[in-house]
Amino acid sequence: MRITVFVKALIGYIVVAALLSVLVLVFAFRIVKNYHLNTLADNLTKIAISMESDVTGLVSSGRTDSLDTLVKNLGAKIETRITVIDSAGIVLADSENNPKEMENHKARKEITAALKGDIGQALRFSRTVKKEMLYVAIPIRTQSEISGVLRVSLYAREINALLNSLQQRVIAVTLVIIAVSLCLAIIFSRNISKPLRRLVDASRRVAQGDFDANIITKSRDEFKDLSDSFNHMVSRLRTLITDLTSEKETLDTVLNSIQEGIVVTDKSGKISLYNDSFQKIVKAQSIKGKFFWELIRSAKVGAMVENLDAKGNVLSDNIELDGGNYLCSISFISSSGQIVFSFHDVTEIMQLSTIKKDFVVNVSHELRTPLTAIKGFVETLEDEGVDKSKRYLEIIKRHTNRLISIVNDLQQLSELEAVEQLEVEEVNIAQLLKPILKMFEPQLSGKGLQIELDVNDIDVTADPFKLEQVFINLIDNSIKYSEKGKITITAKQDTRQTKIVVEDTGIGIPKEHIPRIFERFYVVDKSHSRKMGGTGLGLSIVKHIIQAHRGTIDIESEARKGARVTITLPRE
Repeated sequence: MRITVFVKALIGYIVVAALLSVLVLVFAFRIVKNYHLNTLADNLTKIAISMESDVTGLVSSGRTDSLDTLVKNLGAKIETRITVIDSAGIVLADSENNPKEMENHKARKEITAALKGDIGQALRFSRTVKKEMLYVAIPIRTQSEISGVLRVSLYAREINALLNSLQQRVIAVTLVIIAVSLCLAIIFSRNISKPLRRLVDASRRVAQGDFDANIITKSRDEFKDLSDSFNHMVSRLRTLITDLTSEKETLDTVLNSIQEGIVVTDKSGKISLYNDSFQKIVKAQSIKGKFFWELIRSAKVGAMVENLDAKGNVLSDNIELDGGNYLCSISFISSSGQIVFSFHDVTEIMQLSTIKKDFVVNVSHELRTPLTAIKGFVETLEDEGVDKSKRYLEIIKRHTNRLISIVNDLQQLSELEAVEQLEVEEVNIAQLLKPILKMFEPQLSGKGLQIELDVNDIDVTADPFKLEQVFINLIDNSIKYSEKGKITITAKQDTRQTKIVVEDTGIGIPKEHIPRIFERFYVVDKSHSRKMGGTGLGLSIVKHIIQAHRGTIDIESEARKGARVTITLPRE
């Protein structure tokens, strides 16, 4: 059951008022009762003192009959019971009863106190008259000795009647106080609950989106401070919501203007945000709230999500969706646990790449036959030609060989791009290098270059033919661009990877050219490359082979300080 603040405050006020009223009623009645009894006792004491001289004379003379007559007359006049008792407790006279028939009173409380010289007082039940009475007793002294006791008393019914009347008045006053307190409690409770109700109503309006809700109060207490704080909070919320709405509209505009498909999912994989481009890719109307795998049916995407970690790494791969090719990138937002997908349409690029590959294959095939024929005729003319024409034939032969090398490299690169799987096996690096170094012995001895090996007995899992091509291209480059010194090949292996380093003491590569050194047809010194017969495809082929083995390749070099090529291959 819901209890409002008004009811709680009202109940609190009522309980406090009731407790105070009960306490006032109880203590006030006791105080008034005691005061009234003390007043009656004082009056009785004064009555006894005023009769003391008459009673003392009769007691000392032994005239008990005259004493009893006196007591009965005085008792009837003042409507008070009067009793005279001697020092032995024997009743000598009584205003209402025959003293001879009354029992000994020496043990009575008030009598005992009076015989000791004090004024005795008691409110008790009288065994003589069988009623409750208020007694006051004073000692009777004869020649400085206590010879008896003069006792006066009143019936308690008269006292109780007065006290009952007084009690009724106190109760009536208490009820009036409670009624007034209840009215005041209602007023105070309303004063407390009214501003709280306004605060609750304003809070509900804000919760429903009405940020124009304000609280106006005329009080200058804590409720005024609370109202001002609430109004300031609503103002700040209104500003923040306006800013957030504006930012959301900007974000929606930006997202929808991006050509790439963007989609964001929560931890469970449910889509929480997407743009129009993504909707066009998946060709679906209802997207939000669905799991991403319901719309993106690709095993590659699922594998990328499983391999995604919380370090902020971005995973990318080419996927196919509804006949289109897309570059899918996935990243993880660690703060919210969300995953961001982006889909870049590379269908046309892939088609152009395929056309380019086909073109290169066809051109290479078409050029190979006429170039071979030209080379054959040049060699024939060299054997049969005149000395004057040999210089020109050598030029023709050199450029023909260069064209043939370019055609061979292009064809090899096209074959590498076309092959999706490698024919891997355990390859011993030292055994692989022996025939390669044998092949380069003439060039090495011709330039006076030395070659040093530090490969120990290391095996790698690789395609032997393609790994052989890597070493051929790297050693060939080192020989071409080194005039003196040596070429060093080292290999080291740990539990995770194999690192191969090919280092020379050649002319080196300026730092500004290193970022583009693996691009196709890119050469640092075109005149030197043309002189050496370079095609600009050797390092591109090397990088493609290493990446096919899921490895990496890096070059460190400076001009005139040689070059250092580092290849890293995973062991698994």
